[in-house]
Amino acid sequence: MGSLQGHDRDAFRDRFMSIRDLYKGYDNSNSRIDILKGVSIDLNAGETLAIVGASGIGKSTLLHILGALDRPDSGTYYFKGEDILLFDQTRLARFRNKTVGFVFQFHYLLPEFSALENTMMPALISGQSKNKARAFSEAMLVRVGLKDRLNFRIAKLSGGEQQRVALARSLVLKPEILLADEPTGNLDKKNSEYIHQLFLELNHELNMSLVVVTHNTELASYMSRIMTIADGKLMALKEQ
Repeated sequence: MGSLQGHDRDAFRDRFMSIRDLYKGYDNSNSRIDILKGVSIDLNAGETLAIVGASGIGKSTLLHILGALDRPDSGTYYFKGEDILLFDQTRLARFRNKTVGFVFQFHYLLPEFSALENTMMPALISGQSKNKARAFSEAMLVRVGLKDRLNFRIAKLSGGEQQRVALARSLVLKPEILLADEPTGNLDKKNSEYIHQLFLELNHELNMSLVVVTHNTELASYMSRIMTIADGKLMALKEQ
């Protein structure tokens, strides 16, 4: 795995997130498909970024690497001066749990548990007491408009309500980065607009960096930067 040394590494210490020359491909039968071909980007604390474009260009692959859910074939990924790609599995799990929040188009909620129980899980996994985890989870569910749905099982909630539970769960540890993959893809216009505004409010209130992969042009327009992936590399479409 590529790594920066000496003065090159020093240049990254004061940056929130710096990605350099990420490559990622997959073997397919007797051939290889290269998805990312030298992706580089810097992201500031509190910055908002939309990654748009057609399916299959590598948007979700990049998002998974940013969230330490996948590893690149080569390249460097520095977060606050630390090379994430050198972390062992324990440190990677801690990074994912405490630093990164994830919101996916398919919520990955546990249907046998309530909205509150689903939201509490990251806090409990991190070692918080049950009372503390419950208190903040309740507050976050109220914040996303689910005050009257705390104890409803996931199967009893609408698609929009489930997405808000997923958002509350992703924010329960106040992550420094929120990664969202098609967060409004299954929502109607009203619920989509609600999620758009909520993202922006929480970004402002928590100074939380936000990276959104989306086909939704309205959601993308709210972000300070818009990029796409062309020939395996990031290309700017809008810079604030």
